[in-house]
Amino acid sequence: MTRLLVVLDVDSTLIENEAIDLLADEAGTGHLVAAITERAMAGELDFAASLAERVATLRGLDAGCCSRVGARITLTTGARELIEAVHDADGVVGVVSGGFHELLDPIAADLDLDHHRANRLEAIDGRFTGRTVGPVIDSAAKAQALREWADVRDVPLSRTVAIGDGANDLDMLGVAGLSVAFDAKPIVRRAADLCIVNRDLSAVLPLLGLRG
Repeated sequence: MTRLLVVLDVDSTLIENEAIDLLADEAGTGHLVAAITERAMAGELDFAASLAERVATLRGLDAGCCSRVGARITLTTGARELIEAVHDADGVVGVVSGGFHELLDPIAADLDLDHHRANRLEAIDGRFTGRTVGPVIDSAAKAQALREWADVRDVPLSRTVAIGDGANDLDMLGVAGLSVAFDAKPIVRRAADLCIVNRDLSAVLPLLGLRG
């Protein structure tokens, strides 16, 4: 059988948290940023613009806080089980995030992910500048990551699965062979092939024929 590619969103999907909100808590701007995040994930705001607005509140924050913030991140129930089952079936797992490499890289290493991609925060002299560097990982970039990983792994799009919860996952869900809305916003539930309400990623396994 042709191998399978599963691509997950990170914030509020692979993990229980929103990375930008955790960083904003460190900067003392959590109450402002959480409200912007909620509107962006509901599709009420342009993602790139909302990201820039939120990241700007991190200006001057000690970049070393990422280790402290990382300790507050909680994997979603069933995440490790899902990834291990896909790997056991000779499948490939990637995650693509509107969050940040600074927090995602340790998670990717711990979970032995095959691919991961996120935004990167600019830091000068050990402090965040309030800007990102490199391409913004928005909805279109998430879809492009799925296509790239499918191509490099020789997986047809019909054998790809996308799992997400927010408006910036819509393009990725649209190109995948199977799209799964995970405890998702209404706009995502309407667009996805299947919806999972309970916050347990192992519930995806029966959909993939990996668990009865």
